[in-house]
Amino acid sequence: MSFCAERPPGTTALGDRFYPVYARVFDEDGRFVARLERKLSQARIDDTVELYLSRAIGTGVVAGACLSILGAIVGYGLFGTGIVDIGELLGIPVPNPTILALLEALRLPTLVAATGLAFGTLGFLGGFGSLVAIPHARASARRREIDVLLPDAVSFMYALSIGGLDRLEIIAAMAGADDAYGEVAREFRTVHAEATSLGVDYRTAIRRRARETPSDELSQFLTDLLSVVDSGGDTERFLEEKRRKHAQTAKREQERTLETLELFGELYMTLSLFPLLLLIVTVVVQLLPNANVPPEMLYLTVYALLPLIGVAFLVLISTVKHDDPGDGTLSFATDGDRLRNGEERRPSGGGSVEELAGKYAVFSRIESREATDRAVGILRRPHLFFRDNPSYTLAVTVPASLAVVTVAIAMGSVPIDRSGVLERPLRATVVYAYLPLYVVGGPLAVASEWNRRRRAAVVETLSEELWKLSSANETGLTPLESIESVAEGGTGKLSQELERIRAKVGYGTSLRRALVEFANAYRIPRLARTVRLIAESQAASNRISAVLRTAARTSEVHDELERERRSRTRMQVVIIVMTFLTVFAVIAILETQFLDAMAGGGIATPGAPADSASGGAVPPDALSVLLFHAVVLQAVISGTLCGYIRNADLLSGLKYALALATVALVGWAVVI
Repeated sequence: MSFCAERPPGTTALGDRFYPVYARVFDEDGRFVARLERKLSQARIDDTVELYLSRAIGTGVVAGACLSILGAIVGYGLFGTGIVDIGELLGIPVPNPTILALLEALRLPTLVAATGLAFGTLGFLGGFGSLVAIPHARASARRREIDVLLPDAVSFMYALSIGGLDRLEIIAAMAGADDAYGEVAREFRTVHAEATSLGVDYRTAIRRRARETPSDELSQFLTDLLSVVDSGGDTERFLEEKRRKHAQTAKREQERTLETLELFGELYMTLSLFPLLLLIVTVVVQLLPNANVPPEMLYLTVYALLPLIGVAFLVLISTVKHDDPGDGTLSFATDGDRLRNGEERRPSGGGSVEELAGKYAVFSRIESREATDRAVGILRRPHLFFRDNPSYTLAVTVPASLAVVTVAIAMGSVPIDRSGVLERPLRATVVYAYLPLYVVGGPLAVASEWNRRRRAAVVETLSEELWKLSSANETGLTPLESIESVAEGGTGKLSQELERIRAKVGYGTSLRRALVEFANAYRIPRLARTVRLIAESQAASNRISAVLRTAARTSEVHDELERERRSRTRMQVVIIVMTFLTVFAVIAILETQFLDAMAGGGIATPGAPADSASGGAVPPDALSVLLFHAVVLQAVISGTLCGYIRNADLLSGLKYALALATVALVGWAVVI
């Protein structure tokens, strides 16, 4: 492509300036450009590939120029100031005095320019490569979410089909369900938008989306759906078969995930012992005459290697273990919020008063009164507010922990220098580490666990209640009457919520709005998808027993997967806890046996400086502090890993971390 090629419209300033470079370097029909164009479509990035690559080149050039200047400054600082001896770098004999003088004059500018060029090259590759990698990362994230949500989305479409909706209505309903089905719904929204707004027929829109979606599973589903549409087959039967197939696929995928987690658990058990072995070797070397153990190695082992191993395993686990996509919140204003006779209901949501508050004084007063009532409600029942928002406890506990530590320092109850910490390691660690851990982590752990158990209690009997609702509706009761019947006969948390829904409808709230408010109160993605299905179905008909049966079967699949996951991850938690106890037992033996022998053998005396012992060995009192801190760090890291493996949530690891840290504190107090 030449420089006079037509530029794509709408380019930004940076992309416009570097478009000639793109036209010179890249081939429009090349494999790299075609692949990136596909990734841009899969990632839902609206830029054209020409604009995107031009901007990437510009970003790389700007980053390279900035880093090249920095590199030149660094090069001059290293070579021009004599920090690095240039003569030693170029130590090549040159007999000719003229050439030698020329080399002497050019060597500093050459080295500075080479350093700037190296930094600039890294900057360009980093700037250009990061922008090129963004579409790939976003497409991969979308593919992962689609694959997770596709089984539930197929069940949603199957339930709508047996509820009486045709193919186009199912696609339209799926397109409007992005609050529950995320990226899957957005793929169908593209199909629906192309067919309704751009004048493309549904077959062409489905075929195009099957080619451009990042998920192979969804691509295959759309291709099979297109075959059914072209052949005039039974859509309901097709969706039922797909529902069963994707349920089996979800089970196989979870099996692979659990097997990978088991492998990671065994790997962690092995690698987490490496710092312990390094500490043991160091302590044993301390007993040898003229030992020369660098203190930095011990500090790096305890304060760097241990946390790095924990973080590395958290990252590894996060690559294979994912929580349920979505925030579990449904929108009020959707196409499904309508009367049974087809009359559209005016969308109503929590934002209506806020929208009118700036226009009318009465609504401004209403908004102010609502804010005041919310604040008073929080002050009257703060425990419920913290239960629903566990992270807000940090606003109270973090200042409180800082105040407690500050008061302890001001009163002289805790040492503030290194020698004082070595003399009273237990007190220093309790004040500086355990007090913040208990004050901050304790309330946060209680609130998060309370929130998790409250939410789990709702979905615990979800499958059973859905079967009851289906049976009641099959006898001729309306959805609202079915809810009332089930609520009267139940005793669990979900039955109480159904009774609350019935009461809201009795006071004039629409059934759909009451259902959505119920789902939004708990923010559970699985519950939100079930409520979305019921709300869509009851808006079309009062006879939704078949839909409720489908929802119950889907819920049972989730229950089965959850039971299997909890059973398998329980063993991983046991392995991690046993690994920590092993580390603690071995370190306790080191503390009680070897360190006393070192202190009594004259190799190093307690409190002596590091270079007074043989070869700069670490004093036994410093080693004792390091071993104690190693146990504490291992307890916190192990507890965090336990919670993340168990529930895919870091906050759920707080209770494990607090328990293991308490074991470490009590055990160490007994040991010393």
